[in-house]
Amino acid sequence: MRRLAPLIAVLALAACGSSDDEPSTQPSTSAAPARFLDGGRDAFEKRIASERGKPVVVNKWASWCAPCRFEFPFFQSQERKRSGEVVFLGVNSNDNRGDAEDFLAEYPVRFPHFADPNLEVAASFNAVQAFPATAFYDSKGELAYVHQGGYPTEDKLAEDIERYAR
Repeated sequence: MRRLAPLIAVLALAACGSSDDEPSTQPSTSAAPARFLDGGRDAFEKRIASERGKPVVVNKWASWCAPCRFEFPFFQSQERKRSGEVVFLGVNSNDNRGDAEDFLAEYPVRFPHFADPNLEVAASFNAVQAFPATAFYDSKGELAYVHQGGYPTEDKLAEDIERYAR
């Protein structure tokens, strides 16, 4: 019993720190379950073409990528703020579906994701090397810019959306 006392104390303290009345600091889980779109590069290019009239922001990510995890909350926030004016798409590259689904359960978003296990979709917007990478398509469906690597702040992502996806 003496050895269990510290464990019981830790568990009791952990339980005391939460209340249903307190606002949560965890990401919202109100987003729909992750939607993965198949069809590879052809389906991706058709989707970009079908979105003409609105700018499109494409985030290439993988569940194993630490910079992807760091910046993904920025995409969650920007998607909410720009709903209806900018289309967001995800491209899950070089990853396995189970880990990707777990990632999206942790960081839920409403936008769909293309499964890209062999980097064929990423190749269509010149983003094979860097993880993460973000492609910006203008409202005419033309690739305007590709940001290689992660965003250090949400403000930097917002600046690029304003600059390239308008």
